[in-house]
Amino acid sequence: MSKKFIFLALIVALVVAGAYLYFTFRRSSVRTAQVFTWLHDPSSHPEWMMKTGTRCGDAPFFSPTDGLIGFIWDDYFNSHRHQGIDIFAGTDIGITSNFAAYPGYLTRKADWKSTVIIRVPDDPLQPGRQIWVYYTHMADPDGNSFISDKFPPGTSEVFVEAGTFLGYQGDYSGDPNNPVGVHLHVSIVKDDGAGNFTNELDINNTYDPSPYFGLPLNANTNTDTIPICQ
Repeated sequence: MSKKFIFLALIVALVVAGAYLYFTFRRSSVRTAQVFTWLHDPSSHPEWMMKTGTRCGDAPFFSPTDGLIGFIWDDYFNSHRHQGIDIFAGTDIGITSNFAAYPGYLTRKADWKSTVIIRVPDDPLQPGRQIWVYYTHMADPDGNSFISDKFPPGTSEVFVEAGTFLGYQGDYSGDPNNPVGVHLHVSIVKDDGAGNFTNELDINNTYDPSPYFGLPLNANTNTDTIPICQ
């Protein structure tokens, strides 16, 4: 096999890999490559890690867990627009603690194995508007919950302060054969106008979390950097 052929084959492989990253993750291919590098070796970039309780500037919310903010709002992958942020601890399941980033009233539906949602009656960025903060993936692949025992299934409207322990990072996806990787997913969810949260799975029902956390968390404007406090 000639060196020229090997070189051309290498170029084709790089182009294919680049195209995969671009069309799978669209705008965020550079940042996505950084995330995959870090997931392979979390010790490689400790400066990319956010610490629980970190508040960036005068943002109303603080970091609810330890980890790297890997995927952000409106990242596009697998024909899906991401509705929030994913924070990866780089640890095994059931180890890294999650906390409420802002006070409010916590609900856990009877069939929620890995999820809680906190109602914030008065949006700190738009007083008078109600929002909901959604936390999920707090269970193992089989759905064994890592949510705090203080919030059993069926919990409704329990007031929690900022910093209240919610549970541990897990990798539950609803399919035991397809775990999502150990992380916490957080979304800022819109109210339906009648006092209920809307469907978090639709990005149009969520707000850009950037101003809430004081970080560049919108993939339309942040294409190539890991979000950290400056």
